[in-house]
Amino acid sequence: MTTPQLKDRILSGDLRALARAASLIENQTQAGRDIVASLFSQTGRAAVIGITGPPGAGKSTLVNEMTRTLRSQGEKVGIIAVDPSSPYSKGAILGDRIRMNEHHADPNVFIRSTATRGRLGGTAESTMELALLLDAAGYNTLLVETVGVGQDEVEIARLADVTLLVLVPGLGDDVQAIKAGIMEIADVFAINKADLPGADRLESEIRHMQSLAPAAQRQESAPIRRVIATEGKGIDDLLAVVRVVYQTRGKKQQAELWSVRLREMMRDRLLRSLSEEDLRRHAVKVAERKEDPYAALDHLTSAMLSVPENKA
Repeated sequence: MTTPQLKDRILSGDLRALARAASLIENQTQAGRDIVASLFSQTGRAAVIGITGPPGAGKSTLVNEMTRTLRSQGEKVGIIAVDPSSPYSKGAILGDRIRMNEHHADPNVFIRSTATRGRLGGTAESTMELALLLDAAGYNTLLVETVGVGQDEVEIARLADVTLLVLVPGLGDDVQAIKAGIMEIADVFAINKADLPGADRLESEIRHMQSLAPAAQRQESAPIRRVIATEGKGIDDLLAVVRVVYQTRGKKQQAELWSVRLREMMRDRLLRSLSEEDLRRHAVKVAERKEDPYAALDHLTSAMLSVPENKA
């Protein structure tokens, strides 16, 4: 099937064509890049909500309940669930798709589990392109759930219009769990399992961390909402504040977001063009002290930059 044919079928609502395009994108094929390029003019209408947080915070359950609420409001929902990779096949361990099985038969919910394939940061290399695909296909809200992340795995902030950080009481030292980079990327905080002891303490610690920020940032402190995802409590209020943040912040930052996204895409393109054989050859030279690491990097960079664009 040609790119124009696939494009037309996606825009007409053909789910099989959408799934085929998603596979082409995940496999980092030229056909996948062509379909994203051909559809790009149709993007920019969906709100991309990143859901991140430490393991055990209940992100998948929260995404499931957010999807249920959004569907009741007539929204078309795209879900990109970034799963850990199998150490053997490098494919996604499809836990999220199993947990969201109730939405599987809904034609207005498209769920895609994608593997990190060893990539750090909580997302997969194809996450942004998949989001663009679903945006063009007419999904109003895109929920991107990362793998369980730590303090420095904040790549979701480079993709999402609004980043929702999910925390729960009782995960050890709460201050350590929310400080540093992961604290700073949050546009909205969701305290899940808010019926557990320690919810008050966790909210106080978040507010204390916010009070330590520079004065300009304190005026725009990320809102905090409490939810009990397993019971569907607080979801409407959480989605309402996410919408407010999206309308007041998300749309104003598109140029800044794309500056970061293009930088990441350039990095990924260069790394894909890196020859493992060349890398190994220079690694041996460096290990044997026959070449310094800076000379090795110069050679590798020159080789990558010489790769024709259609092969990058």
